[in-house]
Amino acid sequence: MTTSFRKTPGWLDWYAEPSRPRYRLPEGAVDAHCHVFGPGAAFPFAPERKYTPCDASGDQLFALRDHLGFARTVVVQATCHGADNSAMVDALRASGGLARGVATVRPAVSDAELRELHEAGVRGVRFNFVKRLVDAAPRQDLRDVALRIAPYGWHVVVYFEAADLPELRDFLLSVPVPLVVDHMGRPDVTKDPDGPEFGAFLDLMRARPDIWCKVTCPERLSVSGPPALDGERSAYRDVVPFARRVVEEFPDRVLWGTDWPHPNLVSHMPDDGLLVDFVPHIAPTPELRRKLLVDNPTRLYWPDAG
Repeated sequence: MTTSFRKTPGWLDWYAEPSRPRYRLPEGAVDAHCHVFGPGAAFPFAPERKYTPCDASGDQLFALRDHLGFARTVVVQATCHGADNSAMVDALRASGGLARGVATVRPAVSDAELRELHEAGVRGVRFNFVKRLVDAAPRQDLRDVALRIAPYGWHVVVYFEAADLPELRDFLLSVPVPLVVDHMGRPDVTKDPDGPEFGAFLDLMRARPDIWCKVTCPERLSVSGPPALDGERSAYRDVVPFARRVVEEFPDRVLWGTDWPHPNLVSHMPDDGLLVDFVPHIAPTPELRRKLLVDNPTRLYWPDAG
C-alpha cells in the first residue's frame, strides 16, 4: 500500500475474528448495509475523502457473510471512494447475484453509466448530509439525480444527523422517489425515545409510505457501548428502545445490516457476531425478525425473487 493510502490515524482495523452469533439468522437473511474499501492499490480512494479506511475487499465481505449466516448483501458506496463506484461494482459482479449495490452518482452521470450500474446490480443512490463527512449539502444534486434514476425504479438513501432533520424535512419529503434513511437518522440516545427529537423522525416516517429506515449501527449511536468481557451478549442497550420502536411501528419498512467494516470508528471496533445478536432485542418476535432481515430487503432489492 502506498503512503497516500495509509489508514487515518486512530481509525481501528476491522474485527478480524468475529464470533459466531448465538442468534441463528432466518433462511434468506440479507445484510442490507455494508461496504467494500479498495484494496487501495486496485481501487484508489477519492482525493477529497475525509478519512482513509483499511482495505476491506469483496472477498473478505463475502467470507463474513457466510460466517455470520447471511444469504445476500447490499453493498453501499461510502464517501472515501467518492463517485467512483468501481470497487463496489467489482464486488457485485463477483457475487453471482447475491449482492445488490447503492451507488454515488453525480448529475452529469451518463445514461450509459446508469444502465451499466443497473445491470451490475445497483438499485439505489446515496447522499450524505453529515456535515463532518461532506463539504456541502447536495440538495440540487439529489433532485437532479432522483429524476434520472426514477425510470430504473431505484431509491435514494440519505444519511443525516438528528439535529439537522428540521431543516431537511420538507426537502426530503419532496424527493420524487422512495427514500431509505441510514441509521435511524442518528438519534441522540441519551434523550427520551418518546421525546420530541425522535418523535420528529417518526413523524417523517409517517409522512410517506415509501420512506424506509435502517435500524443499524448501534455501535455508532451507543453511549453505554459494548458489553464487558464477561460473556454477556446483550450490547448497546441504550439504542434498543429507539430501534425497537421503529421496528414495531413500521415493520414493513425497516432494514438491518452490519455496516462492516465500520468506517471511521475510533472508540471501539465491534464484533460482527455480537451485532447479529443485537437483532432479537430490537425485533422481539420471529415475524418481526423475518420482515426485518428477509422480506423487506428482498422486496426492495430483489423484487423478482418474490
